[in-house]
Amino acid sequence: MTRGLGRIGIWSIELRFGDPVEAGRAAAELEALGFGAIWVPGAMDDRILADVDRLLDATSTVAIGTGIINVWKVAAADVGGWWQALPAERQARLMLGFGVSHGPAIGEQYGRPLATMAAYLDGLDAAGVPAERRCLAALGPKMLDLARDRTAGAHPYLVTARHTAEARDRLGPGALLAPEQGVILESDPARAREIGRAALSSYLNFPNYLNNWRRLGYSEEDVAGSDRLIDDLFLWGDRDRIAAGVQAHFDAGADHVCLQLIRGAVGSDMAMPIEGWRTLAKMLL
Repeated sequence: MTRGLGRIGIWSIELRFGDPVEAGRAAAELEALGFGAIWVPGAMDDRILADVDRLLDATSTVAIGTGIINVWKVAAADVGGWWQALPAERQARLMLGFGVSHGPAIGEQYGRPLATMAAYLDGLDAAGVPAERRCLAALGPKMLDLARDRTAGAHPYLVTARHTAEARDRLGPGALLAPEQGVILESDPARAREIGRAALSSYLNFPNYLNNWRRLGYSEEDVAGSDRLIDDLFLWGDRDRIAAGVQAHFDAGADHVCLQLIRGAVGSDMAMPIEGWRTLAKMLL
């Protein structure tokens, strides 16, 4: 059940932190190309709701997803107040992803992620944000359980098709499962892995990801950024190989897959990758 997201979406840091005018034009083009949803990261600031408003202004039908709203940075009451002020047609286009982020990113404040998320969901309930319009950045079994029980489902990041299969088993048949999938438009193995490794480098200090990869059977050598991990996390190669990798998520139980074009280190290039998005549309839509 896609909840209005369609099958294929775009996940983009550029639309969140790039030039706002260019981002608006790019979002409108993604809508015209036929992508079902546009996802943007929350990162370490509290301005994501205003940026979601901007993307809603620039588009008319495409769903807008947050991947994710950082629960340490944006209060549940603030999300609720913003939600209640939206017209119904805008509420219907939203899928609000929430996440507990990572200890090294948050610092001493970080702790008890499950309890923190459960309390945050209590706040969203009290503020009138409906469960069917929210999902969690769930990786491990207990967070997946919380996503199943109290939201539409899960929006996992930096995962493999095997994780998608395990998440579907945990979530059951009715919950939303919308994994992010990195794509590198490069056919040379060495160059593709170089790009993937640059993108992955900023995540290798986050225990949530490392522990998830270990649960999936990766060795300590792998979780340091091995070729095996790069090849499993990022789709690269020709059209058939990339399409097969996306289909593997659907075969494993995904309802929606949001594609992130990977061009190097995260945040190193905020120019809109319009040509790459057009290429993905030709490949997959």
